[in-house]
Amino acid sequence: MRLHVVRFAGCAGFALALLGGAAGAEKSGTPDPARTAAQVDQLLNAEFGRVGAEAAPRCNDADFLRRASLDLASRLPSPQQVTLFGLNPDGEKRAKLVDELASSEDFARNWARYWRDVIFMNATDMRSRRGMGTFEDWMTDRLQAGGKWDEITTELLTATGDVQENGATALFFAHGSEAPEVAAEASRIFLGIQIQCANCHDHPSDVWKREQFHELAAFFPRTALRPVLEDGRQRSFEVVSVNADRGGRGGPFGNNPEQFLRFIDRNRDGKVTKAEVEASPRGQQLGQIFPRLLDLGDKNKDGGLDLEEMKTLPMPDMQRRGSTEHYMPDLSDPSSRGKLIQPKFFVDGDKVEQGMSDHERRQAAAKAFTDPSNPWFARAFVNRMWSEMLGEGFYMPVDDMGPTRSARFPEALDLLSQGFVASGYDVAWVMKTIARTDAYQRQIRPKPVSEATLPFAAQTAMRLRSDQLYGAMTQVLGYREQAAPAGRGVMGMMAAQRSPRNQFNALFGFDPSTPQADLTGDVPQALFLMNSPQLRGAVQATGGGRLAQLLQKNRDDQDAVSELYLLVLCREASDRELAISQGYIKEVGNRGEAFEDLMWSLLNSSEFLSKR
Repeated sequence: MRLHVVRFAGCAGFALALLGGAAGAEKSGTPDPARTAAQVDQLLNAEFGRVGAEAAPRCNDADFLRRASLDLASRLPSPQQVTLFGLNPDGEKRAKLVDELASSEDFARNWARYWRDVIFMNATDMRSRRGMGTFEDWMTDRLQAGGKWDEITTELLTATGDVQENGATALFFAHGSEAPEVAAEASRIFLGIQIQCANCHDHPSDVWKREQFHELAAFFPRTALRPVLEDGRQRSFEVVSVNADRGGRGGPFGNNPEQFLRFIDRNRDGKVTKAEVEASPRGQQLGQIFPRLLDLGDKNKDGGLDLEEMKTLPMPDMQRRGSTEHYMPDLSDPSSRGKLIQPKFFVDGDKVEQGMSDHERRQAAAKAFTDPSNPWFARAFVNRMWSEMLGEGFYMPVDDMGPTRSARFPEALDLLSQGFVASGYDVAWVMKTIARTDAYQRQIRPKPVSEATLPFAAQTAMRLRSDQLYGAMTQVLGYREQAAPAGRGVMGMMAAQRSPRNQFNALFGFDPSTPQADLTGDVPQALFLMNSPQLRGAVQATGGGRLAQLLQKNRDDQDAVSELYLLVLCREASDRELAISQGYIKEVGNRGEAFEDLMWSLLNSSEFLSKR
């Protein structure tokens, strides 16, 4: 890989440092997270001192325990854990907690769900939501096994196979294996660069040219998303490599029009109509051009295409998707095939050899993305993780970096990124290092209005992701989470989407790439928290629920209030909160009813719904 020092003058030193760091890592091993964290804090504190900014002190033990448990493992600490952690005199207890959480299965599942949302929340093919569970399981396995980020990225960029069996197909499934969409998302997710802004014209605010976007897309045209049939019925989808021209005799219907007719012709009248095409899994791709196909092939003018008409159908000029090569559309003549484009990586200008198969092209793309000389790969991951754990990143938004943008505290970002490369792209190393910094452990303060204010002098209150919130609620209420329904075929995938967690995610989910400042609750979410029969049914002072058990165990109201705060908010109640709560209990006159209201109010509080 070459580095264009002229174009990336601001990044060249970083890239060379990465190369040196990687070489050094072979001699000295993975950098120590504690030492790297201390060096990052030194850089931040030096800048705070230079501008006269006062950094917030460290948060208390209860806040750190809850924060780290949610960030790293998506779970709340138990009341007993909160108490014991506060009483533990070990000066290294926070670091030990971080190591314990980062080695847990919950850590792998938590971050697998994070990346699931990053990929699928921006999906252009809505059918792909059915594959979210498969991806989540695959990603959990990779992270649990200590998978490195460059290896995971390579698998995501080169995967083929049944989407129900290989979760690595998620990126291609999410975008129907359409080369421009896959290229745009790969750049956004793995490099933090939104090069899709150069799809139709040169990037309006960056250095990227239109041709560079299409050169990236040219790595990916030789994939297709096809239905998997079993006993004449669609069982699943598969991502396949196509190394021969897909147009050929079959035109837009592939090289097997007989199979296409059997699959699409629902009423078995020997022809396919526009309605049948639009109702099919390929409806999004063929629906728009089908009227044109009818004009070209419907010789008997019966409003459909039979087998002979499909076989003799000429290739329409606009059918660029039928080719295994990528064509940049001619904006002055949209119906033409456009300009043939060869693969070329936009960061350093490296080309690939002509005549490569799909697998070879995508392997070349993966190598270009993950090469240590590519300054954006390590930066994008570190910036994402820092933002997810502190509420804002060195670059904001996290998926809109680039050579014309400036990072805040660039030396700290470079230091973390160099360590990430030297660690061998160890995912857990990044989180463990961030969690050890003073910046991560600071108290929360209101964010100043002024844009000139330096970030990271205090922690930022953050909305919980939907999975974190759902897990916290099930813990507090004592629910035993049921596994998503299992089953083969499309119906099984759809049934899994109807699990309680997935239904909750449909209401509370958001793309984690979104800046925290842009995230606001909505009316359906508020109504669910206020009126959900499931939530109200679980907040009962009678029966065998968590609240009923708490009240039976604690006959004294003050003890019960203290235990309730530990359970829901993972902290002791303040004297004022104790007084207000006890006053309310007396005012209501019914102990069970009063505690139901107290628990419900805590579950609906902004403190419970956010990280503190």
